[in-house]
Amino acid sequence: MSSAPVQQPSESAEFSVEAVETALQQLYYDPDMAQKTVAQEWLTQAQASPQAWRFCWALLSPDKVPEIQFFGASTLHTKISRHWMDLPAEQHESLRSQLIAQVGHFSCGPKMVLTRLCVALASLILHTLLDSWTTAVPDLLRAFQGGEGSADVDVRYQALLEVLVVLPEELQTRKLSAECRAQLQSALTREWSSLCPLLRQILRREDAAGQVKERVLRCLVSWLALDVDLGESEGLLQDSFTLLREPELFDTAVETIVSSISQHDSQRFADSLLKMLPQVLALQEQLTKAVQDRDMETSHGICRIAVALGETHCRALLEQVDHWQGFQALVNMILSCTGMPGHYPVDETSSSLTLTFWYTLQDDIMSLDTEKQTLYLQVYRPLYFQLVEVLLHKARFPSDSDFALWSADDKEQFRIYRVDISDTLMYVYELLGPELLRNLYDKLGVLLTDKTHSSSWQDIEALLFGFQSIAETVDISYSDVIPGLLGLIPLITADNIHLAETIMLTIGSLAEWLADHPLMLPGVLRLVLQTLSNADLSVATVSTLKRICRECRHSLRPHSNDILTTLQEVLVKQIHKSTQSMWLMQALGYLLSSLPDEEVLGKLLSLLSPHIQQLERLANEMPSPASKLSIVHILGLLSSLFSTLDLNSQGGQEDVRAACSQPRTNPVVVVLQQVFPLIQNLLSKWLKEAEVVKAACAVFEKSLKTLIRDFAPLVPQLCELIGQLFSAYPQACALDLTGQLVHVFACEKEHFPPITALLEIVTSITMSIFQHGARDHPDVADSFMQLHTQVLKRKADVYLSEGLDIKVVFYCGILSFKFPETPTVKATCSLFAELISHWEDVPAVREVLQEDGLLLLQTLLEAVGGQSCTLLELLSEVFFSMSRHCPSLLSLQLRDALRPPGFPSALLTPEQKEHFCQQILREQASKWKVRDVVKEFSLLCRGLQ
Repeated sequence: MSSAPVQQPSESAEFSVEAVETALQQLYYDPDMAQKTVAQEWLTQAQASPQAWRFCWALLSPDKVPEIQFFGASTLHTKISRHWMDLPAEQHESLRSQLIAQVGHFSCGPKMVLTRLCVALASLILHTLLDSWTTAVPDLLRAFQGGEGSADVDVRYQALLEVLVVLPEELQTRKLSAECRAQLQSALTREWSSLCPLLRQILRREDAAGQVKERVLRCLVSWLALDVDLGESEGLLQDSFTLLREPELFDTAVETIVSSISQHDSQRFADSLLKMLPQVLALQEQLTKAVQDRDMETSHGICRIAVALGETHCRALLEQVDHWQGFQALVNMILSCTGMPGHYPVDETSSSLTLTFWYTLQDDIMSLDTEKQTLYLQVYRPLYFQLVEVLLHKARFPSDSDFALWSADDKEQFRIYRVDISDTLMYVYELLGPELLRNLYDKLGVLLTDKTHSSSWQDIEALLFGFQSIAETVDISYSDVIPGLLGLIPLITADNIHLAETIMLTIGSLAEWLADHPLMLPGVLRLVLQTLSNADLSVATVSTLKRICRECRHSLRPHSNDILTTLQEVLVKQIHKSTQSMWLMQALGYLLSSLPDEEVLGKLLSLLSPHIQQLERLANEMPSPASKLSIVHILGLLSSLFSTLDLNSQGGQEDVRAACSQPRTNPVVVVLQQVFPLIQNLLSKWLKEAEVVKAACAVFEKSLKTLIRDFAPLVPQLCELIGQLFSAYPQACALDLTGQLVHVFACEKEHFPPITALLEIVTSITMSIFQHGARDHPDVADSFMQLHTQVLKRKADVYLSEGLDIKVVFYCGILSFKFPETPTVKATCSLFAELISHWEDVPAVREVLQEDGLLLLQTLLEAVGGQSCTLLELLSEVFFSMSRHCPSLLSLQLRDALRPPGFPSALLTPEQKEHFCQQILREQASKWKVRDVVKEFSLLCRGLQ
């Protein structure tokens, strides 16, 4: 159905009922989106108009369709909530009567219209509750009670309950001052004692409809958010537990009970909690039956209730020492939920809910006074050993045939679940200590050596998983079972991929221990190197070898040839994916770092020769997608190797090198000098391919971070290459590499001149980018800001030269504030905070701030006036830097910036602007106070304060 387009009205135009209906028809049914938008804008104006107080009632007429009635109800809510002051006080009572009557008329539906009318009535109550209608709640109860017939009663109760449900919700969402909100909340909570009997009466009516009972439960949840007395709600909560037996109300009853238990202040009502405890424990029978019947929804709901009580009120219940047996029963109930039969997430979804509880219980026990702590440790230490058994059982893999039927999503959820169990085991170790490792070791020993016990690979994998979980993050260097564990591993027949993977990860978790016990390395390395050719175990095996090479590198010299030979073969055959190949190169870097200088260069060239030769072939080929991938891969291998090949980290080598009379050239530098022309040739052909350029820059950046000053021989030619790259095709990675050069060589006078020349080139080119529109290059803007922040921090005197103009940096920064990308604005804020700090020592900084500090402040204020909280902390650091380093300039320019009317927001008064100035100028010591001042000012600008 189409209609004539709605015309934009003039200010004096009449918003008639007919015009509104026409616009609604257009909004709902016109296929033209442009016409829908016009109608939407027109209807918004209509709702804001004075005529809306009249036409909203006409739209609620019974002969209108629900969509039109809904708009009428929404308009009424808009007028009451946003335009209340436009309505004369003498009309308040008639509005109230009309609105209550309309709620009664729509009590049978449509539901969407009834709800909107109830929200409007709730808004009216909040406007009048503290003055003209203090008896609002009792009056509502009287208005909607009475009459005859159970059907009529249910309808009236539904309307009443809908108002009672939305009333606290409207209070929570309304923008109010803290004082007004507190007064309204107090006024409503005083009515709770009179509401509770009525709600219980409705719940206990045998002929009450399920929908009515459900609304009672929703009402309870809504009012509990007002922090009403939990003691007064005991009867309703008891009835809620009873409703758990009714399937159609089960979910709502669970939500009600969990919400009630989870109220953050309910610890104040210890007696009520103790009364609730037997009611929760009484659910054990229903839980057991649900588990037997494989009723996942019911078991999940009951688990939620038990965990909510235990987790939220653990400390409060532990303090009730006289009732320790009741709480122990609850803990056992939660343990049974943790050990829910079946595999997560296919057979059950409840056990994951309980894991956080075990952290809470452990923390709360350990925080008690000594006497109570001793008592509870005697009770719960054995239970935590049981918990470990349960967790390891839950972490077991299903049979191979069952696991093959699982979806990819189920497998991923199971993986995450095992990570959560791993974290829990690690935390439990803090309570149980070395005895837990001994327990796991004894069980593993029985499985592997006692032939009278049959075992599956899942049992063995679960125990190794337990070891790995603990060793991954806890210092177990003092444990006496690790040698025995490493002795048991060769006895395992790893005929399953998951078991073999866990074996590797367990060995990897013991890398630090192996560094202190190098005699165990040969057997471990033999196993790891044998597994390295299995692509299915790629992640586990390669990560394990990398950890061993990193932690044990000073003990690997006797094994270096075996490792190098194996890794070279694996890399040439390309058994592993690109990421794992990078890890292997990092492992080789750690290994080579442990060798004598005279051995490194030969092994390095031998290792890299195949890759360099392949790179040369690719450089001579025509560019193609396949060759691009190969080039990026090989450059990635080089950068991964150089990121960990640090000859300066060799233990005991520094003194030897200091004693050498001959200057030493780092082997990495030799290799880089050899491949430099090759990389230069590659970049000439792949200049516009960001991935290739980024990969090439990464080779030098990783090398530079590792070599530090040993990189010096390459500085001139690298600066020349970066300048050529950036001149031909500006990319952020070139600026990042320049920043790294600045960071390392800022204090090296003999090496810094080519870096200075490079800074002049990239600054000039970036200025040109900003002049022609840098919006398409946010990454370049970001990196440019970071580069000059680094220069200001490390070598600010470079701006004293004529070739590098700080004004260029300043104006590029001003433009960068306009970027929508958060990282760019963040980098810009850091730049200006650092730049301003050089007000005293860099004359060019002082000059540009005196000339254009006003422009900076106007830009900042404009950003503050339109920003959410995300960037306010960063923007406030610029204000703080000005207040701290140039307060006199700030005092003059800040007031000038705020002088124009309506800037940075039409909502600000002159008094608020002056107050902001005074607060900013007062704070020169605490950036956190400045942040709060800026945040408050931003809220004022946006009308939220």
